[in-house]
Amino acid sequence: MLYVVGTPIGNLDDLSLRQAKTILSSDIILAEDTRSAQTLINYIKNAYKLPTASYKLISYYRDNEFEKLPQVLQWLTDGKKVSLISESGMPLISDPGLLLIKSVIKKNVPFIVVPGPTAVTTALIYSGFNPKHFLFLGFFPKKSSEINSLIKQLIEINKIIPKTVFVFYESPKRINNALQIIGSSLPDADLAVCRELTKKFEQVVHGKAKDIEKQNYRGELVVVMKLQ
Repeated sequence: MLYVVGTPIGNLDDLSLRQAKTILSSDIILAEDTRSAQTLINYIKNAYKLPTASYKLISYYRDNEFEKLPQVLQWLTDGKKVSLISESGMPLISDPGLLLIKSVIKKNVPFIVVPGPTAVTTALIYSGFNPKHFLFLGFFPKKSSEINSLIKQLIEINKIIPKTVFVFYESPKRINNALQIIGSSLPDADLAVCRELTKKFEQVVHGKAKDIEKQNYRGELVVVMKLQ
């Protein structure tokens, strides 16, 4: 059986008992980052004192998904309990796993999703914007021309579905440039930049792009934007 297991986005205390039991009882653990996965496993062992199966921890990231797929499908055919985890949050949400899920659905192989937190909804609530209609954009484009093109599309979406809130991930190296472009094209847009969610240095900055674009942002970032 395949289990798609959500993991904490930062604070390991957010791990659920169901997640802990699923991970520790797995024969195979497919992990986007084996080092952070081992840290999580060690935490589970110490915090929950659960019995641990003899598991294999396998590196499973976007660039080797296709290569690993036949072996994973064989493990599932052989009746192994396989858990897929990302470095943080829910697998597939800007993380590896989509190819595997498409394959098991096509082959009628059952799988179970063990839910967990995601930075998207956490940031959405921190923003204070109405969450009734929101659109997750994944990572923001890298090129300025692509950002401008996307902004034009978001304006059209907001005309069709008014008051849509847009959520996206961004790199600390690119966030200031992204905010400058947003400020030029959407000067009246309200934003919330959320960094290091659930971690020790968690911070949320609210304001117009021109007011927050020059700050020094570090760590993992989620941006929430509401057009006027």
